Formats: sequence, structure tokens, C-alpha cells
Amino acid sequence: MAEPNENTDAPAGDEELSEEEKAAAAAWENMAEEEPEAPGATTRSARVLDQNEIDSLLGISGGGGGGSAAESGIQAIVNSSMVSYERLPMLEVVFDRLVRMMSTSLRNFTSDNVEVSLDSISSIRFGDYLNSIPLPAMMGVFKAEEWDNYGLLTVDSSLTYSIVDVLLGGRRGTAAMRIEGRPYTTIERNLVERMITLVLADLSTTFEPLSKVNFRFDRLETNPRFATIARGANAAILARLRVDMEDRGGRLELILPYATLEPVRELLLQMFMGEKFGRDSIWEGHLTTELWHTEIKVDAVLDELTMQLGDVMNWKVGTHVELNTQPSSLVHMRCGDIPMFRGQMGRKGNLIAVKIQDRNR
Repeated sequence: MAEPNENTDAPAGDEELSEEEKAAAAAWENMAEEEPEAPGATTRSARVLDQNEIDSLLGISGGGGGGSAAESGIQAIVNSSMVSYERLPMLEVVFDRLVRMMSTSLRNFTSDNVEVSLDSISSIRFGDYLNSIPLPAMMGVFKAEEWDNYGLLTVDSSLTYSIVDVLLGGRRGTAAMRIEGRPYTTIERNLVERMITLVLADLSTTFEPLSKVNFRFDRLETNPRFATIARGANAAILARLRVDMEDRGGRLELILPYATLEPVRELLLQMFMGEKFGRDSIWEGHLTTELWHTEIKVDAVLDELTMQLGDVMNWKVGTHVELNTQPSSLVHMRCGDIPMFRGQMGRKGNLIAVKIQDRNR
């Protein structure tokens, strides 16, 4: 008899629980309708976001999609790899010049027809860039000595094998053979290091009109973890270069943290080479020319005396003032309060003249 009693009590408990829920919902609705509004206050929305809307706002994908859906909301902002920073127009000019110089340098280095092109210049977080490097790759760490900071030059595997193939006499018209699953040999590392040193020399030359800087090769790494030169959240400039040698070639990626470029940031903000903010060279030249024709008053001072005010007030017409100077003494010539020259006083015709002997110091 105990089991029938338990079975019959369960439905009664469910009905009692559902009635409580309905009563609570009705009470909340009455409270929302009877809530008084302050005088002059705007009507507030009583709508409450459901769980799906909250998840969408936070960028949390539901249903266990495994991250296949695109990120949205706050999650997209937090995980954004693109960094919005001020443009550096002069940096584009520097990289354009680097492309032209590298084309000539690599032609002389490889004795082959080399074409270098600039694919893109973008801003990126340094940590996101390290995670996106396709392996295997060689990363050359270099130091800007005058700026006291570091940069990174990445050479992908295609360009590595192409350079090795060209320098060691590989036949033209055939793609470089890529061997997977083995580390780079000493010969390959040395040849790539020579190419990186050549590129850094060209990079130093391209920055020379803006600021004299020497990019010195520091070390060569194959593991991105050992090529860390800045914090992962720091912003950096990424320039992607394409090197083509007939049917062979690959990519060069040059990354410069914003901290490295900070000493020359003002120069990189210029729109063209030699721009000077707030200055007009034409007006400066005109002003300099006109200053040479400006008339100024020059005083010839024989001597200076220090006397009491009472004695000066007693001066009358005919009073003699004795100067502590002789006819052969030098006369001081001044422009306002600034001493200019010293000279000998004399006569030239009916005029008194001063012959300048030296500069008054």
C-alpha cells in the first residue's frame, strides 16, 4: 500500500509546484505595472535579455559548435589580431625604396633574374604573428643599434630552398626540391644568413635619409619561441615581401615592433621626405634676405661716468664734464646694449669717424 500512495502523491506535488510558479510570475507582472515613475523621467524598458541574447553579446557560441561559427561581440574585440594604430606614411616610402634596392642586391647576390614586390603592410600583435608563422622557417633576429631595440626577418621554406638551389648551381626552370621532416643543414643556414645580412644592409640604407641607423644581424632561429623580441600583446608593423626568381621564389616577412620605431615616429608621420611641421622654408629665406637690408642704430661711446643724482641736478649751461679718456683711446661701438666693435676715433673731411680695429668682447 506504500507504493500506490507515493505514486498518487507525485502528480499532486507537480500541480502544486506549477501553481506556485504561476503565482510568482503574476506577482512580478503586477509589481512591474504598479511601479511608480519619477516626475519627468523617461519611460524605461522592462524587457529582459534572454540567455541566447546574452551569449550573442558576449560572443559565446552555443550548441557545441566547436568554434566553427564566426566570433562576435566582446569576444571578437578581445581576440582581434588586427591592431588599429596611427598610419606612418613615410614607412611606406621606406619599404618601396627597400624593394628597389633589394631587387638590385639580390640580382648581384644570386647572379639570376630576381624580382622583389611588396605584398602588404599591416599592423598586428606580435604574439599572433608568431603563432601564424608557417613552419619550417628561418627567423633572423636583428638589432637596431641606434634605436636600442630589435626586429625580426622571417624567411619561409620555399625561399630558403630556392636560395640554396640558386647559389649551389641548380638548373633554371625547375622548382626547388623541398624535403620535409628534417632540420636545416649548416650550409643552408649559412647561405640564408648571408642573404639576411644583405637585406639588413639595404634596410639600413633606406632609413638613412630619415635617421642614421645600423641594423645588425644578431642570431638565426628556427623555433618561434626563441625568436621572441617583444611581448605578445605589443603591436608591430608587418611588411610582406615576395621574391621571385623565374620559377622559384618565396616570401620574406619583416616585422618591426612599434617600440623599435618609437625614436623616429615623428619622422615617419611625415607625408613626404623632408616635411617640416609648422615651418615654411620659403618664408624663412625671404625673412633672412630682408634682415640683411634692415637699418639699425649704432652708438659710438667715448666714455661712461657714474655720478650722484644731486651733482647731475646742479648742472648748468657751461658746466664742464671731464671724461676719463684721451684722444688716442678706443671708442666702443654698441647696438643698443650689445657691444659690437672698438675703434680709433679720427677725422675724415669735415666729419668725425671711427676706424674699427677689433670686435668688442
